Formats: sequence, structure tokens, C-alpha cells
Amino acid sequence: MMKRNRIVKLLSAAIVGLIPGSLWANGLRLVSQDAFATARGEAFVATANNASAIYYNPAGIAMLPPGLRSRSGIYGAYYNSHYQPPATAPNAGKTYELQNNFAAVPQFFATYGLKELPLTFGFGIYSPFGGKITWPQDTGFRTIGIEGSVTYITLNPVLAWKVGPKFSIGGGVTVNYAKMDIEQGLLRNQVPFANYFEFEGDGIMVGYNLGMLWQPMEQLSFGVNFRSTTQLNAEGSTGFEQQPVIQPTQIDASAEYTFPLTVVFGVSYRPTPKWNLEFNADYTDWSSFGSTTIKQETAPPFPVQENIDVKLGWQSSWLYEFGVTRYLKNGWQVSGGYVYSENSVPDTYYNPVAEDLNRHVFSIGTGYDGEHFGFDIAYQFAYGPDRVVTGSTPSSQPAQFAGQTADGTYNFISNALLITLELRF
Repeated sequence: MMKRNRIVKLLSAAIVGLIPGSLWANGLRLVSQDAFATARGEAFVATANNASAIYYNPAGIAMLPPGLRSRSGIYGAYYNSHYQPPATAPNAGKTYELQNNFAAVPQFFATYGLKELPLTFGFGIYSPFGGKITWPQDTGFRTIGIEGSVTYITLNPVLAWKVGPKFSIGGGVTVNYAKMDIEQGLLRNQVPFANYFEFEGDGIMVGYNLGMLWQPMEQLSFGVNFRSTTQLNAEGSTGFEQQPVIQPTQIDASAEYTFPLTVVFGVSYRPTPKWNLEFNADYTDWSSFGSTTIKQETAPPFPVQENIDVKLGWQSSWLYEFGVTRYLKNGWQVSGGYVYSENSVPDTYYNPVAEDLNRHVFSIGTGYDGEHFGFDIAYQFAYGPDRVVTGSTPSSQPAQFAGQTADGTYNFISNALLITLELRF
């Protein structure tokens, strides 16, 4: 088991490299996994006509022509969030920005369809969740959160069956590696005495995904995609310091997180072969992020607690996705899309390192589909209007003692480019 876990971690690190920062999707969702789908506003579950269907709807790969094909791409983004403290705060009038602004997320998908049987095999490597946020030390909420990051990498073999000319099903196992890293201050200020608390842990999880694709007539297609919950037992350590009372200390520790199930429903309408319009309703059960406890194996120095309760209180949310594609001559096409992303993190235990708010996402793109080669490129702009957080309660002990809250005004903006290449053999 230890050897297998080590192999998965090394493979994940070698393939993924730079893990995503805080992007536009609700909670920690990373929805953009293919340039064609992204150009259509991620409205792809009822179309699912390339190898990235392994993520969007595994039933779709059964409808691909027999043979071997692959799609690989990268999603690069520049993003930023701004925070303004409440008018009554000592630092009122200042505006704070994130300290990390770039992210890059690669993906790889491959399928092989049999000629003799209505079966297609697929394999994908991608990151369905992730995020990293680093705030300055003087925001006024450092005892709530300074930095938070989530790395989540999925290896996903799937099998799809073309039950009939217009109906297919598919599914597979997801082998997932996740790493959590959170840091907060123990005192209101970083100076004159160094102080911080950090937890870092990782683990391997297993889940599954299922999909269905049905096209009862040429003009109409329906799709459903389901992804199971995954239970992370993050094993690692805590590190903390509070001068001059507590010297730098590290203790073995663990915490459990349940990553949410997701369900996507979609309908595609094709009035002519040259047009494809689709609407998706995408549900994420973020209520699985209710609370957790950081358990340390030995008692830490006072006043750090041995078992640290962290209240999250996240809520379920939806993405509403709309896309349209116009197919042109000689294998070319253009697409456009829009997504409305609901907030998943309520005011009650709002934490800026999991900063979330309602967002509007617009996208455009183009692509070419040849006999042995194809590509797609998409541009995406996301905007989160001002969110005013009031009445928030610290989710853990340090901020309760320090009397700090996450109240204030937050907004978000990002620009992203996604490029995907396809090869067919």
C-alpha cells in the first residue's frame, strides 16, 4: 500500500506540475477541462463528443468512431480578488489584493474504441478540485486565514457501452490524490513576535463517475453525469510558533474532509447540423464541508489545543451553463458560452482563504477538426461583483481569542486561456 501511494503521488506530481490557484468555479470546483467545452460555457454533458467526455460525461466516448485518440491541454489564468475592511475597522479605507495571481492546470484524456464490440475504453488525468489563496499579513483577519491551498489530482479509467445507435452509458473508477495546506496567525499581528499555525496533510481516495447519453432524435440530446463523494483522511503534521512563549514546534496530525458529489443534467438542441445549443444544470453538494477536526497525536504546548475543531458550514450550490456552437466549412467551428456560478460559502463561518462569491463567466472560442489532428482554443472572463460579508464568526479558536472576523467587501476578476490539442491514430 505504501509503495502504491508513493507511485500515485510521484506520477501526479510529474504530470500535473503546477497545481491550480483560486479560479472562478463554486467552492473548490475546477470545471474547465477542455477548450471546446469551455468555449461553450462548460455546457457539454449532452454533447460529449470528444475524449474529454471522460470528465464531462463518460457515456459520450462510446459514440466516438473506433480507434485511438487523445486530447491534451492546459488552462492558464490570471486572477485577482480584492478585499476592503468594514468602515469601522482600524484599517478601513485600504484595499488588499491576493499575493498569488497565476495558475496553470493541465489535462490529458485518451480513448480507444473497439471495432468488433460496442465498447470504448478511456483514461483521463485531470484536477476536478483545487485552489490556492495567499493574503497579506495586515488584512485584519490573519488569525482566520493567511494562506490555504488544495491540490487534487484524479486518475480516471472508464468504460463506455453503446447500448444502441442513440443511447450509451459509461462509468469508471477515480483514484484521487489530495493535499490540504492551511495557515493562520495565532495573534492579531505578525510582529513583533513571530506567530503562526499551519496544518499540512495528504492522502489517497477512491471514488467513481457515471454517465448517460440519449439522443432520441437528430435535433435533441440529453446527458447526465454523476461524480461520487470522496473521503480524504489527510495525514500530515501541524507546525506552530508563538514567540516568546512557544518555540517552533511540529506534531504529527490528521484531519478528515469529504469532497462533494456532483450531478450535471443537460439538454442539447440542434435545429440544423450547423448549430448546437445546450443548457446544463450543474449541482455540487458542498454541505459535505460542514466541519472537521485537526487531531494531533501528542498534546501541544498551551494554549494550542490538542484537537482543533474547524467549522466550515458550506452549502450546496449550482452552476447554470449555456453554450452555442456554429459549425463552419472545412472542419472549423466557433463557440460562445455563459455560466452563472452560485456562492458556496455563507457568511456564518466565512473564511477568506476559501473566498467564494456569485460569479458571471463569459467565454468564446474556435477550433479545427481534421482527419488526424484537431485543436481548440478558448478565452474565458469571470467577474464576481462585490460581496459584503457581515456577521461572520471565526471558524476556529485563534480568531475567537483575537477578536477578528472576515467581515468586509470582496470581489473577483479573472482572465483565462485554454488550449487543447487532439491526435487520432
